[in-house]
Amino acid sequence: MGLHPLEFSECYLDSPGFRDKIKVHEAELDKTNRFIKELYKDGKNLINATKQLGMAQRKFAQCLGEFQFEYIGDAKTDDEKCIDESLQEFSIFLKNLEDQRELMMRNITETLMKPMEKFRKDHLGVVRAERKKYEKETEKYYSSLEKLLNMSARKKEPQLQEADIQVDGMRQHFQEESLDYVCKLQEIQERKKFECVEPMLAFFQTVFTFYHQGFELANDFDHYKRALQINIQNTRNRFEGTRSEVNDLMKKIREAPQEYRQTTPISCEGYLYVQEKRPPPFGSSWVKRYCTFVKEQKILHMVTFDQRSGGKIGETESVTLKSCLRKTTDMLDRRFCLDLDITDRPGTVLTVQALSEDDHKFWMQAMGGKEPIGHYLGRTLSKERGTVDAQLDDVGLDFMKNSISAIETRGINDQGLYRVVGVSSRVQKLLSLMIDEKSNEVDLSTSEDWDVKTITSALKLYLRSLPEPLMTYGLYKEFISLAKGGSPESRIQAVHCLVHNLPEKNRQVLGLLMKHLANVAAHSKQNLMTEANLGVVFGPTLMRPQEETVAAIMDLKFQNIVVEILIEQNEKIFADAPESCPLSPDAPAFSAPTRLSKKQSRQNRPLAVYNPQALDIQNVAVGDSSNLATDETSMGSNESVSSQSSSASASETPTERSDHPPPKTGFSPGSHSRAIGALFSTPGTSGENQSSATSDKEKPDDNVTSRKAKAVYPCEAEHDSELSFQVGAIFNAVTQSREPGWLEGELEGKRGLIPENYVEFL
Repeated sequence: MGLHPLEFSECYLDSPGFRDKIKVHEAELDKTNRFIKELYKDGKNLINATKQLGMAQRKFAQCLGEFQFEYIGDAKTDDEKCIDESLQEFSIFLKNLEDQRELMMRNITETLMKPMEKFRKDHLGVVRAERKKYEKETEKYYSSLEKLLNMSARKKEPQLQEADIQVDGMRQHFQEESLDYVCKLQEIQERKKFECVEPMLAFFQTVFTFYHQGFELANDFDHYKRALQINIQNTRNRFEGTRSEVNDLMKKIREAPQEYRQTTPISCEGYLYVQEKRPPPFGSSWVKRYCTFVKEQKILHMVTFDQRSGGKIGETESVTLKSCLRKTTDMLDRRFCLDLDITDRPGTVLTVQALSEDDHKFWMQAMGGKEPIGHYLGRTLSKERGTVDAQLDDVGLDFMKNSISAIETRGINDQGLYRVVGVSSRVQKLLSLMIDEKSNEVDLSTSEDWDVKTITSALKLYLRSLPEPLMTYGLYKEFISLAKGGSPESRIQAVHCLVHNLPEKNRQVLGLLMKHLANVAAHSKQNLMTEANLGVVFGPTLMRPQEETVAAIMDLKFQNIVVEILIEQNEKIFADAPESCPLSPDAPAFSAPTRLSKKQSRQNRPLAVYNPQALDIQNVAVGDSSNLATDETSMGSNESVSSQSSSASASETPTERSDHPPPKTGFSPGSHSRAIGALFSTPGTSGENQSSATSDKEKPDDNVTSRKAKAVYPCEAEHDSELSFQVGAIFNAVTQSREPGWLEGELEGKRGLIPENYVEFL
């Protein structure tokens, strides 16, 4: 049974049982008081601990936000750009979460801590004061009663009556105090049920709100998270291919290091020990220097450098070479020496020592010495390719058609098509048989002698064995350059133009192959070979640089992007020649952002609601990975986002003017070049014409100060000196700015900079 009710009638009897009941009630309230005090103390500890957690989380988020990945090469893929931005996204997510946690802590203080402490002081504290008062009245009443009862009966009657009246007054006052105290005890016992629990309910509601906000944050973050997972998978797949190529190159260099010397037709470089003669009796000393010889000017640059001294670089000395002679050991007791006749110092001969016999021959050849040349200096990839004598002729084209027909007839749904390799000896045998003009033609579509993986491997081997890659050495740099920048639409347009610069035979074979690979990708749900996977397989096969270097291998990921575009847009690219090619291969590419800036994507948002701009990724299918033997690399089955859904955007019909603003072509004071607008810039023909019209026909005369212009694209200022405006805004007093690519004008009483290609003159 719980607490006994305190009857008011018992206040008059004041029995021992009544007193025991009061003590039980008082003990219960004491326990409640201790509970609230302990709870308040623990609550403060919880708040302090949560604040410490919040500070640690914010510091962690700050660390994430401040770090930025460095990358090898001169450009990043779209996947790498998203990965590079991911740490900032994580940082913002954590900061938003901590904002919600901080709000929760403030609410806990207001809804739990303060009400509980107020109840303890205002109610439990009052009861304790009433208790002391009740005990004092008890002592006073019963002391007076005992004194009265101890009075002598012989006292005069008036004295006795006065004492009786006095005691009756005290008894009445005591009983009233008893009634009030009992009422207060029972009131507090009932009040504590809601006064204690209601703040707890508010506390949990605050906690639930925090977790709900976290759930909302996670929901908003989910799309970005899934897109980032695809970016990571694509980057990992490219890494596997790059690592394989780098390891192969390292192995080749290890086997024949002299063939991979850092040399070009212009210069060569390496270490030489230079003899420095001193006055007698000190003799001479040999100092190691890193030397660069410029062949055309015959200038030798020498800089002192010793790795053992911490890599301290000395001053550079340059001399002009007149002639180079081999120094024999009978003249100097040191091997691998050369005598250099210096034009700058007539009569002075500079003696240098190479590091080895091969190094000696290398410098003799580079400097025009008389030593016979026994080594070719610039090793190319074409020497490395297979032993099969493959040519891009009718025989090769027939083999391609035969192979494609067999693959599409017999194995279009085979998992890992083109990834799973055949036995090397059988692949070589099949290719030799098929490109031998004397052999009888074999119909691979009906022949059971050759399995599908042998046919696919033979087709790839044929393409790799060509004297020059299908997409040619000459256009390699241009293909790679377009993949490193620009919007998806501009990439497609540039690829379209470059493909039609290929030799006719190359373009014919490439078109045939891309149509086939598009058919393979259309069955990716069965064969797991998406455009991205096929891009990784065929990138190094169809295009490669003439010189094999680590820098060239780092461009493998951009080869994949080009091949993806060829597969996805094969109908458009190979159907007709482009009407115009506005993008010059040497023109700098504007890198359109894949998403809006973080400030734009989160402005005017309520606290803790995360809203990354959604990437335009549709129909992303993630298939089950299979343990398959791989060719160039092991690939997942994720759809590529490296071209940022270029196929979807490319299919749009261009209008007279693009809806997306072009990149700002100038440099604003205090800022680097900026490109703003929608998700993708569309530098199409209309945009080019408009821009050129502005720059050529409508460029204002510097002397004219009152021309008007109209905005054709919206723009948000990125610097205090710029103007923000919407489409249709009219600018007054427009003049040419001293900043290239910018105008100056007035809008709504404010004068500032305007991107020249965002307006047209009236």
